Amino acid sequence: MDYTVIRYGVKDGELDANRALVTKVFEALGEAAPPAMRYLVLELDDGEFIHIVSQDKDSSAITGLAAFKAFSETHAQRRSTPVRRSPVKIIGNYRMLAATE
Repeated sequence: MDYTVIRYGVKDGELDANRALVTKVFEALGEAAPPAMRYLVLELDDGEFIHIVSQDKDSSAITGLAAFKAFSETHAQRRSTPVRRSPVKIIGNYRMLAATE
C-alpha cells in the first residue's frame, strides 16, 4: 500500500473551521466506507495539519465526497502555508497503520 503525506499550516482564525471540515470528511468516509482507503489527519500545536493518505489508484473515494469538495473549496483561504505533498515509505509501524506487507 502506498502512502502520501500532505502538510499545510492553517491561519489562527481558521483552525476551528478547518477542524470542522475535516470532521465532516471523516463522517462521510464512515458512511461511504471505501474499502481501499486509509486516512489519518493530525493537528500539531503550531496549527499545522498533516494528512496521511493511502488509497488505490482511483482517488474518487475521497475526492468525490461532497464533504471533501466543501473542505477543498475554501482550503486556500484557510491556509497559512502552501500545501506540501510527499510519498512516504513506512519504516516502522506498531499497530498504528494497517498491516504492511
